[in-house]
Amino acid sequence: MAKIIVVTSGKGGVGKTTSSAAIATGLALSGFKTVVIDFDVGLRNLDLIMGCERRVVYDFVNVIKQEATLNQALIKDKRTSDLYILPASQTRDKDALTQEGVEAVLNELAETFDYIICDSPAGIEKGAQMALYFADAAIVVTNPEVSSVRDSDRILGILQSKSRRAERGEAPVEEHLLLTRYNPERVQAGEMLSVADVEEILAIPLLGVIPESEAVLKASNQGTPVILDQASEAGQAYQDAVQRLLGGQLEHRFLEVQKKGFFQRLLGAK
Repeated sequence: MAKIIVVTSGKGGVGKTTSSAAIATGLALSGFKTVVIDFDVGLRNLDLIMGCERRVVYDFVNVIKQEATLNQALIKDKRTSDLYILPASQTRDKDALTQEGVEAVLNELAETFDYIICDSPAGIEKGAQMALYFADAAIVVTNPEVSSVRDSDRILGILQSKSRRAERGEAPVEEHLLLTRYNPERVQAGEMLSVADVEEILAIPLLGVIPESEAVLKASNQGTPVILDQASEAGQAYQDAVQRLLGGQLEHRFLEVQKKGFFQRLLGAK
């Protein structure tokens, strides 16, 4: 039976879709058959991050409305075997996502996939609530700033009270914290919350800390999940996060200000 993981946040622009693409890719690279679904009906960004926007013919809503089969709508990733993308519709309203329709699609996917990653819209509107309702686990993505962390705390409240597991009195949704755009120098200068600050406020297990990196923007513009850029710190941090998600015990990296070497200081490197 597939494990359904929602990647969610209270605030927009925190790197949720980037994280969904990276984590789904990492799971597929680890040998698990994985599908990532874009729940952001009306906007649709996942296909851009995954570099498959020109291959979208049918979408999530088409499948729900039975205008296309799941097989017609799923896009196989060109770079990573075992990875598939189910894009959102750009022309429909979020009301097109019905609980019965979403459940039927998830049940069909669960027959052949190990992991179903739900890329949720930000906030608490219908698309977001639909994405988290069926979740077995949630990756809460937040930036190290007060407004982002506060909004993430609200999402945790919804997960604990409005998910299917909560309604049925089952084991609670497994919660993970993914801290993105982390800059140790800004933390040291008091311009950004520390990892300890965020952990204290949200009180959920830390899955990963993704450093602020130009590699993320570069990868997004190229339509390539940043986890494939293993030369970058962001790519390495996402790979670490995936291994922790799979039960690995890894130390967290990129949390401290890097000391500059002699030649870096001599050349005035930033």
